Amino acid sequence: MPKFSANLSMLFTEHDFLDRFAAAANAGFEAVEYVGPYDHAPEVIATRLRQNRLTQALFNLPLGDWSKGERGIAILPDRVEEFQQGVEMAIRYAKALGCNQVNCLAGIAPQGADRTQLQNTFVRNLRYAAEKLSESGIRLLVEPINTRDIPGFFLTHSRQALDLIDRIGSDNLYLQYDIYHMQVMEGDLARTIEKNLNRISHIQIADNPGRNEPGTGEINYQFLHEHLDRIGYSGWVGAEYRPTGGTVEGLGWFRQFARKGTAAA
Repeated sequence: MPKFSANLSMLFTEHDFLDRFAAAANAGFEAVEYVGPYDHAPEVIATRLRQNRLTQALFNLPLGDWSKGERGIAILPDRVEEFQQGVEMAIRYAKALGCNQVNCLAGIAPQGADRTQLQNTFVRNLRYAAEKLSESGIRLLVEPINTRDIPGFFLTHSRQALDLIDRIGSDNLYLQYDIYHMQVMEGDLARTIEKNLNRISHIQIADNPGRNEPGTGEINYQFLHEHLDRIGYSGWVGAEYRPTGGTVEGLGWFRQFARKGTAAA
């Protein structure tokens, strides 16, 4: 079965952030991810990873002001310098944490903005980031998001993301495929993953509706996890969902699907 990463921005929130690393390890996870590490010094995060024998699977480039509703700045023409500074910061953290990939969220399109200008800004920023990250051996990922959860988000479909990757033409730009978001926007999950397997560097999971634990909604995760094995997906699968109750109490899906011997009883 796939290897799973715990998203600490959504799981184990019963604990303070730095204590979630131990909680994830105790539950049997081998890797973690989260929105971003930037509220803590890199050596602090690195210590928690090392103490708990965890791999840092992924985090995002700086997203702007999350508390004010910003969900990325890569499309914004007046934030290019801030975006580039964020790339440099992400590289410092990725090196310290031993993380070999970071994700870029496009952001929310401002009301009335020229979408061609936003797209061109996005392309330039992704080219810049892909090149800078490549110099440090770090992959750049880009992720489509559904517009029900984030109205106005700029990048919304896997085909849109893949066309963007083709336009940029970098060999260091990959797709992050979030099964929950793409079920909402387009469906046809298994075939899309298989067709684009060599372009997908990270997968995330939650069920629909509700964005809760796998097995609580309409998505057939038994089939999808077995499908990932059949087609040879070797990357991390990030558990990025809202627990319906306590995180540990809701890990029945993990104990069922995690690789033999990795999930806590």
